[in-house]
Amino acid sequence: MIVTPLTKLLGIRVPVVQGGMQWVGVPKLAAAVTEAGGLGILTALTQPSPEALRTAIRETRKLTSKPFGVNITLLPSINPPDYEGYARVAVEEGVRIFETAGNNPGPLIKFFKSNGCIVLHKCTTIRHAKSAERHGVDVLSIDGFECAGHPGEDDIGGLVLLARAAKELNIPFIASGGIADGRGFAAALALGAAGVNMGTRFMCTVESPIHQNIKEKIVASSEMDTIHIFRTLRNTARVFKNKVAEEVVAIERRHGGAKFEDVRELVSGARGRKVYELGDPDHGIWSAGVVVGLITDIPTCKELLDRLEREVEEIVGRMGGLIQSQSRL
Repeated sequence: MIVTPLTKLLGIRVPVVQGGMQWVGVPKLAAAVTEAGGLGILTALTQPSPEALRTAIRETRKLTSKPFGVNITLLPSINPPDYEGYARVAVEEGVRIFETAGNNPGPLIKFFKSNGCIVLHKCTTIRHAKSAERHGVDVLSIDGFECAGHPGEDDIGGLVLLARAAKELNIPFIASGGIADGRGFAAALALGAAGVNMGTRFMCTVESPIHQNIKEKIVASSEMDTIHIFRTLRNTARVFKNKVAEEVVAIERRHGGAKFEDVRELVSGARGRKVYELGDPDHGIWSAGVVVGLITDIPTCKELLDRLEREVEEIVGRMGGLIQSQSRL
């Protein structure tokens, strides 16, 4: 059994968090991860309104009696969602674990902490992690450059970020980005993490709500099959390399650059959602981390977590044999 500050704080058996993912973090998946011993996460903004989130929370409670969390990601938007409404409803429904991400999370963190909640905040830099620490979060999720979605603009890989976190942070942190098996999990623990956050790996499970074609596409892919879009817009996102993503990059690279309006239709969330519903990997933009190169099957969440736990225990056990006392002459 793997015991860390994360398992103690959250009351979970395995120190694995299923990160919030748009269109993916729904009751069926969150409950399956929680029942398997990890922390399942509902993605608030996948639901069209705070009241729809209330329904999703109640649906999740019918599937598990164990703790699960809610993700709220603060996104740049002309017409921002009702973040306060989503947060209020989740707290009213008794949720006490939240994953936050994005810009200016201070007011949200303050609200959650004033209601006795545990907050995990996702960061891509140590300076942002220190800021979140000052705001009073309980756990930091350190997102390396390998991750799906938004890795920030500093391009620092997880190996260095986690080592820096271990040196400079005063609260527990977990590793996010590039983790799909026991090797990555054990490496994160060796670097000082209290657990791991996985997104893309959970997309490719039996309980994941995305189309089977997309799961099989992930299995067939290598670590070379992702691409960055929005680099020139300073809002970098790692997504699956398909026809739409390559067209976006081509527009960004043309003489004179590009504005968001030039790619708006290509990158619309509605098109991305249809990828998961229709099973056409070229229909729109969809997030995927370089970890696709490590995914070779589509297990249940229980099979996945049981395997991760077993692999980590075996790896850590073998590593103990690398240290031998030096005989004295």
